[in-house]
Amino acid sequence: MSNPLHIRKGEQRILRLFALDMHPEQARFLQEPGAVAQVLKIAPLDDEQVKVFPVTDLEDLGLFGYLSEGCGVDPAQLDKLALDAIKGWVLLMRSKAFCGNEAELAPGDGFNLIGIYTEDGTDWSAEPIQTSSAAPYSAKQPAGTAEGRRTRQLALTILVGLSLVITLVLLKVLL
Repeated sequence: MSNPLHIRKGEQRILRLFALDMHPEQARFLQEPGAVAQVLKIAPLDDEQVKVFPVTDLEDLGLFGYLSEGCGVDPAQLDKLALDAIKGWVLLMRSKAFCGNEAELAPGDGFNLIGIYTEDGTDWSAEPIQTSSAAPYSAKQPAGTAEGRRTRQLALTILVGLSLVITLVLLKVLL
């Protein structure tokens, strides 16, 4: 691959799929912890977010099913015929593999980029709320100290009175 892929700092929900054009032994080596980062000559990756496997492991599910059902990629992003045509080993890298760091990814020979996909996720963006009740400090301010003290005294008086009434009723019932 001649053009490097730029991974933005803090990138999220992006999947990169590569077909591995290499001997199975070389591809199997990439399953070892740290091997992908070593071969790609980049900073350490979160190995839990990097998957190297033969397409045959997916059996009837196939790459299309793995990406759409297993990884949450919208099927509209996927070319089923192209994915079904891929044989051999693949490398799947999630954005989380880069641990939020910026990186330049320049895979050498044997790494053929199949696609860059977006995982479905929650859209947290929203328009600001334009009501007066959403403005900071718009809630009713707490009662002042004198008023608050009177309220607490009244509540305590009612509570003690109710407790006394309940106690007297229980004593009368028991005696």
